[in-house]
Amino acid sequence: MLTLGIEEEYLLLDPATALPVALAEQVCAALDLEPAVHEREIQAELLQAQVEVATPVCTDLAEASRHLLRLRRAVSAAAKQNGCRIAACGTSPRAGLAPVPVTRSPRYLAMHARAPQLVDEQLVNGMHVHIAIPDRETGVAVLNRLRPWLPVLVAMAANSPMWHGLDTGFASWRTVVYSRWPVCGPPPHFAGLADYEERIQALFVAGAISDRGQLYWQARLSDRYPTIEVRCLDVQLRVDDAVMFAGIVRALVATAIRDEKTGPPVSHCPQELLNASNWHAARHGLEGVLVDTEGKRRGAEDVVHSLLAHIEQALAESGDTRQVSALVHRLLRRGTPADRQRRVLAADGIRALTDLITEP
Repeated sequence: MLTLGIEEEYLLLDPATALPVALAEQVCAALDLEPAVHEREIQAELLQAQVEVATPVCTDLAEASRHLLRLRRAVSAAAKQNGCRIAACGTSPRAGLAPVPVTRSPRYLAMHARAPQLVDEQLVNGMHVHIAIPDRETGVAVLNRLRPWLPVLVAMAANSPMWHGLDTGFASWRTVVYSRWPVCGPPPHFAGLADYEERIQALFVAGAISDRGQLYWQARLSDRYPTIEVRCLDVQLRVDDAVMFAGIVRALVATAIRDEKTGPPVSHCPQELLNASNWHAARHGLEGVLVDTEGKRRGAEDVVHSLLAHIEQALAESGDTRQVSALVHRLLRRGTPADRQRRVLAADGIRALTDLITEP
């Protein structure tokens, strides 16, 4: 069974105004005194109104759920000690008159010097899923087989409709914000590991990136761990939905590894079509239609069921079928977290929306 890990990014909000507050340093300091949280599990993010947590390596979804609940509760308690709340949403519902300060690390300060407006507007929060791979060559093959499914995940995980106090009309505005960086979106198809490394080196030579952390592809090989890192997901309102996506991503990776050995040839989805599918998924979420892995417009629910059928064997082998299927069907009934945000805002206003996104 493939091991997994989850990273989540949260906003720090003033509970009365829903404005972001630059208290990451204080929240992290409070967590340093918490014996239930290891120092490697919590860190500041690009902007001082964000924090990130990372679970240990987990063998099953139940273990991942326990760790994520533990970390969310610990960060929530530390935030409350400092007069703020953590918000599990992909974008901030409101923004103040001045930008949030950048976290004072050499890397982040260099990024701000290079692209100040982009960094000032990078108040977005995602969920990253790491899945173990046997080797990096296999990892590149997995990337090639994962890429057509990334827009479906974007649509399902959409949780960022709000920006600067307004409804953007997009289900995942976070996806659009990330699309402004030089290297972003669904990864291209690679001929193999050598091709992957050569093309990254070309990006360095061209000055498009200054470190490999700026490879903002929605799926990539991790440089820190022997894993595939899937980065296309907005952070989720609830832990059980986050764990559902971890199960789906693990099953996609397991299916890709199996298919690379014994399955059909990889589908060479054109990059321009994949980019357009990704944009459509970010715009509409699960409303109406999606563009499927063959480039055809189909009902969103049908495309999600195709995803479940594609990973059916891997889910069964990991014992995740019942949990993941039940949560996916709940998602289809209730809509995406972006849909939930809009319903609450329309019915009860910004205060109720703040309560929704800041529940631990």
